[in-house]
Amino acid sequence: MSSSLGATAFVVFAVLSVVTLKELNTQVTEPYMDEPFHIPQVQAYCNGEWSYWDPKITTPPGLYILTVLLKNMFLFKCRLPTLRLTPLLTLLLLPLALTRLLCYHKRLRPPPSLFTPTLDAVILSTFPVAWFFGFLYYTDVPSLLSVIFTVIAASQGQHWLASMLGFISCTFRQTNIIWVLYACASSQLTYLRFRRALSGAEASGKLHDPPALDAGPLDLARSVFNVPRILPDIFPALVPYTPLFASFGGFVVWNGGVVLGDKSNHVPSLHIPQLYYFIAFATIMGWPALVSGEGGWKILRDEVRKRIFGSRKRVMLHVAASAAMGLSIKLFTIHHSFLLSDNRHYTFYVWRRVFLLHPIVPYLFIPGYIVCAWVWFLRVGSEQTLLQALLLPLCTLPVLLPTPLLEPRYFLIPYVLMRAQLVNVAKWGLLLEGIWYGLLNAGTMYVFLYKEREGVGRFMW
Repeated sequence: MSSSLGATAFVVFAVLSVVTLKELNTQVTEPYMDEPFHIPQVQAYCNGEWSYWDPKITTPPGLYILTVLLKNMFLFKCRLPTLRLTPLLTLLLLPLALTRLLCYHKRLRPPPSLFTPTLDAVILSTFPVAWFFGFLYYTDVPSLLSVIFTVIAASQGQHWLASMLGFISCTFRQTNIIWVLYACASSQLTYLRFRRALSGAEASGKLHDPPALDAGPLDLARSVFNVPRILPDIFPALVPYTPLFASFGGFVVWNGGVVLGDKSNHVPSLHIPQLYYFIAFATIMGWPALVSGEGGWKILRDEVRKRIFGSRKRVMLHVAASAAMGLSIKLFTIHHSFLLSDNRHYTFYVWRRVFLLHPIVPYLFIPGYIVCAWVWFLRVGSEQTLLQALLLPLCTLPVLLPTPLLEPRYFLIPYVLMRAQLVNVAKWGLLLEGIWYGLLNAGTMYVFLYKEREGVGRFMW
């Protein structure tokens, strides 16, 4: 029943996506936003001009190479409508990849047919940021898909394949090197966890890694100190990734940094509040899945309250954390020029009409950030060990901290990977999540297609 429901949902998803692209090509007949940079570049490659490179492009040429491969396979011309088929194809493959990722976290056998996605995989594929950019010639969805395939390969112990897929993912976005590291580390934490469970002795695993919700600060310290002890056990799995990491290090030295091309608008800056924006964004987008776990939202609310106010020590720790967060907001908030000037995005209005409403407003959200962080930790940690629950936040740090611009597309990969770890979402929660995503998608796409503002342009994520 569930497989047939997923297959039906996938057909609906595919038909709606194809129809949406057809309408978008009808309404948006010229390259838009970042497309004026990407389209001439890929057309040069289509014409065999492999030495041409637009110095304003900051990402590697993976998207363009993928398009040329598809062009040679299907013999289409490199015109704007057909070029947009590249991200659409990766969007249509997303439910198939997410099925494997979700089944991995649920410890379930995936459907026997590769082309039979699960319902939750189809719904997660409609995540608004991913769905919207599946119709424009952008790198985001191909980048996401390649990262998911990398994580899946690593989880299956196919580390040479994972390394190769990780290399491909880095040709879409340089920062995907972090997600290759995540894929490798995640697979090894799972391996150590279940090897310990099968052997029945923690000593055989050498790693102290208790259930996340039962752990405390001392457990974390002990786990960190134990990590060097397990390196000999996981060394064979690390070997396939060493050529990739060495090559990436060589690229950074040769390029003088991670960013290609126009470095002036992408200068790394310590942006600590970016982490707060991400956890708030993730909670707003994922609330149906969060509140529909075992016991419902009331149990979750009570557990959050206990974690924050359960003792005087907990209260004092959260007061100290709040003070530190306030200081970080004071010292490290960045008012990026793009954010302040480009009124074609949600973030412009959130910043202008909320954060700039009064100087005290950014500080008022601190309790909310703390609650959001606890909600995600409690839900993700319910089925994981301490290190498994903390690995994704740890890998998110080097991706988000250096980015000065508040941009939802930067949240795409960490959000999808984090949402995939919510394994006990009720059917009504999935339905609510699908409706929530659908409303956001319909509203954003309608305004983008039919409410173009003269002299301003089209509104988008």
